[in-house]
Amino acid sequence: MDALTAILTRRSTRKFTDRPVEDEVLQKILEAGRYAPSGGNNQTTHLIVIRDPEVLRALAASVREEFAKMEVTPGMYKSMANSITRAKGGSYVFHYDAPVLILTANKKDYGNNIADCSCVLENMMIAANALDLGTCWINQLKWLNENEVILEKMIGFGMAEDERVWGGLAVGYPDSEDGLPYRVMAERKGNRVTFVG
Repeated sequence: MDALTAILTRRSTRKFTDRPVEDEVLQKILEAGRYAPSGGNNQTTHLIVIRDPEVLRALAASVREEFAKMEVTPGMYKSMANSITRAKGGSYVFHYDAPVLILTANKKDYGNNIADCSCVLENMMIAANALDLGTCWINQLKWLNENEVILEKMIGFGMAEDERVWGGLAVGYPDSEDGLPYRVMAERKGNRVTFVG
């Protein structure tokens, strides 16, 4: 698959099989992320790869418990409000039961932390699509990156104390009829372009 096709056909996957992602395929996705651009070529994004099913279940339970303690407030970002509401319902799994969760952490006080992590995540999403895997950007740990319970878990996973999670990626084989990601190009309704000159 050429690069432009991989970009234009990338869509989010929210239903995965439990088939493990092979090491050599996962390494290609991670390598694509590691080659993402970064501010000043600092290369400070820390990739934390979680693929132990028990660890993923325990993390999902902790995230659900921490969101369930929160309240939806007027004007709250819709996705965060949905996470809180679903967590209170008791069956919320923030990473859609994907067999792999890749977290992108970076320095807490670095001005390009979110931008650098975003470039890494986008590269990995495009690479995964080209390799017939599905992905979904995961924000929930960013929203909880100052939560003491979640922060302790992240440090336990090897994140440095001066780092925070700025984004994550659910990765796996799509639970679809043909086993491939949904690749129908979505109509563009925004992201307008203005030419000057």
